[in-house]
Amino acid sequence: MESRKSHHQSAARKRLDPQAEALLQQMMQSNVPPLHTLTPAQAREMMGKMAALSAKPEEVASVENLTIPGPGGQIPLRIYTPQGSSPFPVLVYLHGGGWVICDLDTHDSLCRSLTNRAHCVVASVDYRLAPEHKFPAAVEDAYAATQWVARNANRINGDPTRIAVGGDSAGGNLAAVVAIMARDHNGPGLVYQLLIYPPTDISSADTDSHRDYAEGYFLNRGDGEWFCDKYLTCAADRFNPLVSPLLAPDLSHLPPALVITAEFDVLRDDGELYAQRLKKSGVPVTYTCYKGMIHGFMSMDGLLDQARNGIEEASAALREAFLTSHG
Repeated sequence: MESRKSHHQSAARKRLDPQAEALLQQMMQSNVPPLHTLTPAQAREMMGKMAALSAKPEEVASVENLTIPGPGGQIPLRIYTPQGSSPFPVLVYLHGGGWVICDLDTHDSLCRSLTNRAHCVVASVDYRLAPEHKFPAAVEDAYAATQWVARNANRINGDPTRIAVGGDSAGGNLAAVVAIMARDHNGPGLVYQLLIYPPTDISSADTDSHRDYAEGYFLNRGDGEWFCDKYLTCAADRFNPLVSPLLAPDLSHLPPALVITAEFDVLRDDGELYAQRLKKSGVPVTYTCYKGMIHGFMSMDGLLDQARNGIEEASAALREAFLTSHG
């Protein structure tokens, strides 16, 4: 049985994109420690250094840092504006990092690329992180920032009738949750949701991708448990739809979605299952699994060609959504 499992893993490894394989080998040779063996401060420092895997940040027309009032104090936003004449559609972007690590700077390059290619204002949200601020702090900040953008779109050269929400990894989780909250709390009206390898069911790790890619593919199963331990206050939180949106009883009447996953990612099935639920609930959804890719690949466009493909797909989907809603 063990040899059969080993053979399966070996065969799967051969499907890895050569660039992703080279990156994983480099990390192994450099003795990059698993996240779950670090303190939050150490993990944040390490991920800050890994931001160098992004391509050189693109120029945009303007970048503005501001703070807005939130439920737990001031929320920093970074506003990216493209070339052209306003008002622009707006993407509220929520960065990944397991609700514990990463910030506006780690996702600066990705946000710039989306700004230029989707031709929209991107409002990147520096929501409160765990364990200093446990659930529901990140959810509260994400929703408050989305409400602020809708109310103050003119302040950032945005169009209040064309607002989308998006994010990667934990940020994709928050984006999905914000879309549900906006539906349930009378707004703001959202025209699209961009969900990039989102964790959607924290209550269980009982999926093929969790089993098959638990070790050796950048995001380990132990890392996921480490993040959840830092983010959640109790075991019951795992079943809260504001933590696990796949468990929401109703996913109808949500904005159209693009769900992007990576083949070699413990979270792959989370994204696919959520896309299936959205579709069954009558929500227009596109699901794309990037073959041979690992978790976090879209922030690694300095090394992975498929990262650029993912950025292009996301940007094209946003452009189409903004155009359709404008018509």
